[in-house]
Amino acid sequence: MRKVRVGRVVSNRMDKTVVVRVERTFRHPLYGKVIKRAKRFKAHDPKNECQIGDRVEIVEARPLSKDKRWRVAKILEKAK
Repeated sequence: MRKVRVGRVVSNRMDKTVVVRVERTFRHPLYGKVIKRAKRFKAHDPKNECQIGDRVEIVEARPLSKDKRWRVAKILEKAK
């Protein structure tokens, strides 16, 4: 079972690579307030299809470079 995440493309300046910002929400264990946290993942985009602002689904992959361990599975929504 591979991990799957959904996020927004924040950078596409590299060749065949995009940076995807994935946000998650969770409740604080003691106070119960809903907290939002974000993490950036580098993902493989072989055809350079993704643009900044696109909503994409990324899946875990074997190490493709020093930082790249994810690949773009599909583009869910194009940027306006």
